[in-house]
Amino acid sequence: MKTLRDYLNSLSVNDQAEYARRAGTTIGYLRKALSKGQKFDGALARKLDEESGGAVCRHEVRPDVFGPAPTQQGEAA
Repeated sequence: MKTLRDYLNSLSVNDQAEYARRAGTTIGYLRKALSKGQKFDGALARKLDEESGGAVCRHEVRPDVFGPAPTQQGEAA
């Protein structure tokens, strides 16, 4: 969830709210869930990934649902 926190912190307040809206939630919910260590459901994890252009990886947000992140092409296994 560190990537989500870092991504949100890189955005302006207005952009945070817009990102959350596009993902189908609110910035208040995201911040509260982050502070409490709550798990997002798989659908929200997917939307957070898609709406961030991959900056927030669904595999990091919910590895129990999506499995480990695929390795980048060219990375050593």
